[in-house]
Amino acid sequence: MSELRFVHLGFGADAVEYQEAWQEQRRVHAARFADEIPDTCLMLEHPAVYTAGRRTEDSERPLDGTPVVDVDRGGKITWHGPGQLVGYPILKLPRPVDVIAHVRRLEEALIRACAEFGLATTRVEGRSGVWVLGEARERPATGGLQLDLAAPRPADDEFDPRLNGPEYAPSNAGQRGEDRKLAAIGIRIAKGVTMHGFALNCDPDNTWFDRIVPCGIRDAGVTSLSNELGRRVTVGEVLPVVEKHLREVLEAAEPLPRAV
Repeated sequence: MSELRFVHLGFGADAVEYQEAWQEQRRVHAARFADEIPDTCLMLEHPAVYTAGRRTEDSERPLDGTPVVDVDRGGKITWHGPGQLVGYPILKLPRPVDVIAHVRRLEEALIRACAEFGLATTRVEGRSGVWVLGEARERPATGGLQLDLAAPRPADDEFDPRLNGPEYAPSNAGQRGEDRKLAAIGIRIAKGVTMHGFALNCDPDNTWFDRIVPCGIRDAGVTSLSNELGRRVTVGEVLPVVEKHLREVLEAAEPLPRAV
C-alpha cells in the first residue's frame, strides 16, 4: 500500500463536531478517488455524540430520547466523545474491496498499539473491534459505576440492561467478568475508497455507553485503556503509538480484491 498521510483535525478543546468531520471525510474521499491526494487518515476527538450505523434497531437507541446522528457506515449505534481517539482512514483499495481484510488490518494495528502499553487485547469471533476478554476483577473499573456483585442477572435473551439500573450497565462489564470492547470499528466503502474507521477508548467517561446498547451487543460491555491499566492514559499519549502501528500495518499490506 502507498505511504499513509496523517491529518490532525482537532483534539481536546478543539474537538471536531461530528457533522463537520463527516463533511471533511466526504471531501477527502472525493480527492482520494480522483488520485489528487495519497491515502489519508484523519485523526481527531469528537464532542459527545451518539452515532447509529445502518443496522441500528430502535431498541438499541437511548431510552431518554437523546439525539442520535444516523450515518452511512456499517455497524450499529455507538458513542464518540472526549477521551476517545477517533481515526478515519480514507484509503483506495483494489475492487471489489475485501472489506473483512480491511477491518482485520485496522484491528491488528490497534492490537499492536495496546500491546505497547502493556495491555493484551484480541479479536472476538463474529464481532469486529478490539476486545479485552472477560475475567473477574478484584478492583472496580476506574471511572465506572459501582456494581452489586450479589445482584442476580436475568436469563432472558431479550433483557435490556438499560432498564435495570447501574448494576447492569455496559461500563461495569469489567467488574462482571464479561468481555468488553476497547475499540469499535465501523466503515463504509464507496467507489473502492474507505470511509469512517475506528474509535479507541483511552480515557473517556464510559458511562455514556450506559444509555444505549453499544454496537447492539447485550452480553458484553465497554472499557478503556485507563480502566484496564489502572492509570490515566490520554489521547495525546496514545496518538503517536496508534499512528506508528497504523503506518506499519497499512503501508506493509498488499491488499487484494475480494474473490468473487
